[in-house]
Amino acid sequence: MRLEDVTFTQVGGLKTACITRAELVDVIARRITAYRWRQRLADELAPMLIFDSNGQGISIANSNPNFMAILRQADLIHADGQSVVNFSRLFADHEIPERSATTDTIHDIPTFHHGPLRHFLLGGHKRVVEECAKRLQTRYANFCVAGTHDGYFSLKQEKQVLAEINRVQPDVLWVGLGKPKEQAFCTRNKLWLHVPVIITCGGCFNYVTGDYKRAPQVMQQLGLEWLHRALSEPRKLLWRYLTTSPHAIYCAYKHRIRRLAGE
Repeated sequence: MRLEDVTFTQVGGLKTACITRAELVDVIARRITAYRWRQRLADELAPMLIFDSNGQGISIANSNPNFMAILRQADLIHADGQSVVNFSRLFADHEIPERSATTDTIHDIPTFHHGPLRHFLLGGHKRVVEECAKRLQTRYANFCVAGTHDGYFSLKQEKQVLAEINRVQPDVLWVGLGKPKEQAFCTRNKLWLHVPVIITCGGCFNYVTGDYKRAPQVMQQLGLEWLHRALSEPRKLLWRYLTTSPHAIYCAYKHRIRRLAGE
């Protein structure tokens, strides 16, 4: 599937892809092929920015116009949270077929696309990102790690990080700096990065290493992974979910009403 063939729908003010996990991987793989082909012809193609949407993201975007503007610069926003899938069924013009959590996507790419791809992992603590790279490269023969860099660098050091990424020429750049920092990093540097695909991934590296635990499969299927996370780290996350989740529902409903009213 090409990016041009993807159906999008509005969920909470964000243009979100109606796409399966396998289709998302296909879009990524095709973009990499097109990018490399254009590169051989000395014809530049900008990186494809892939951002994620969940309840927290919808809430922040509707509270912060600057963050909403940044998110709208993405080439593709996918449903990282099950709540976004549910919102599409209740409040959108098209249903999103399934959740495509970034924590699954990093495994889906080497699973659904059998050719080797080069990945650069950016973000988190040095120990975590290096361990994540090691585990993925060991688990998947076609997951080639082009490089890693922790997320603790200043704005002055940013150009050096960009140069390091460009030097090793990855196919996919994973940016795990957390919302809204990672999205701002991507849009700010899109034209300076010579990478086919850039994917924001939050704390994804920590899940690969086991530092963060995924919810049991039944809770994931019921859309309750947020509850598992909140109970796992109540001091850090419980208040966030108690405030952002109701607000996200309101925002999804609000934007639906506005569309029906022709605003």
